[in-house]
Amino acid sequence: MLTTVQLFLVSWVLAFTLAVLLVLIRSTELWPCRLFVSAYVEYHRNVPLLVQVLFWYFGMPELLPEVVREWLYAHNAELSLAAIALGLGSAAYIAEDIRSGLRAIPFTQFEAARALGSSYLQCMRHVIVPQALRISIPPLVGRALLLFKNTSVAMAIGVVELTYQAREIENETYRTFATFGAATIMYLLGSFLLMYIGSRIYARYSLGKGGGRA
Repeated sequence: MLTTVQLFLVSWVLAFTLAVLLVLIRSTELWPCRLFVSAYVEYHRNVPLLVQVLFWYFGMPELLPEVVREWLYAHNAELSLAAIALGLGSAAYIAEDIRSGLRAIPFTQFEAARALGSSYLQCMRHVIVPQALRISIPPLVGRALLLFKNTSVAMAIGVVELTYQAREIENETYRTFATFGAATIMYLLGSFLLMYIGSRIYARYSLGKGGGRA
């Protein structure tokens, strides 16, 4: 379970950070940047997550220098590459959720911030993106739940997370119902905890409450 939580947290931080960056790039007027983000999103939304994980584990290391590849395999490459694959894949969906939040912000707010002398980046950082994130809290919680459950895909490359360990215990004890029943309960507890945290964040920062006081 600790490995599952670790994999989830690293993947989520990577996905959220990259998603915000993708949204900012797509908001520019440069068509090559917008085309790149569109291609990135379409690729990760149309290729199965399991294929992405396998590609990162078996394919990407072949492009690295031998010294780097050996170092990576000696330092838990399975967990690192699984986190990268999960984070990059989730970033495509999170970026679209945040982009939907951006489109809900009136353009007059952007114009007002620019009229006050803010640069494009300052406007996005201090005015537009914070509001878009508050609007996007419900779908972001849903993406977090999906990412937490998708960590089980990492078992395909040997990451000893919850599902992998449950299968190993079942193979040794042949107690299928008890083993996977316990794993199911642990996934449920993790999901309920994420939903509780999400509801608290939404209650604090929603536009009608915390956002109004800000």
